[in-house]
Amino acid sequence: MNIAFFLLPKSEVITTTLQATLRQTLERMEYHRYTAVPILSDDGHYVGTVTEGDLLWFLKNSDGIGFENAHRHVLAEVPLRVQNKPVHIHAEMVDLIDLAKVQNFVPIVDDSDKFIGIVRRSEIIEYCAKQVVFRSPSAAGER
Repeated sequence: MNIAFFLLPKSEVITTTLQATLRQTLERMEYHRYTAVPILSDDGHYVGTVTEGDLLWFLKNSDGIGFENAHRHVLAEVPLRVQNKPVHIHAEMVDLIDLAKVQNFVPIVDDSDKFIGIVRRSEIIEYCAKQVVFRSPSAAGER
């Protein structure tokens, strides 16, 4: 199965940049109800993924930084605790499944290592569930 079949294109993915303020990032995540979003460089490369936990731990452990002045601090200041790995658009389905076990979504990059979208874990689970149902003896009428 081709990974592109599952791709949610970049134009439909909520992303952020390292230059975004903490407040912008928090508000964007809250508005879209996401717990994690991809971070892109100015030239479109995938940099990493920021999570609610990253932002919370940063605010908790930083003296003098709170929501009231979060507009003065940029995302580049926030340490990312987890490194969500991207996969190449031509990768095998097994590579995608391996990453989806530990990531809510898998960032996808093209031949130039530019971010082109994501594959959501829910899409992969749905695909796998259909494969199980399709291959089960009872689904084929066998007993």
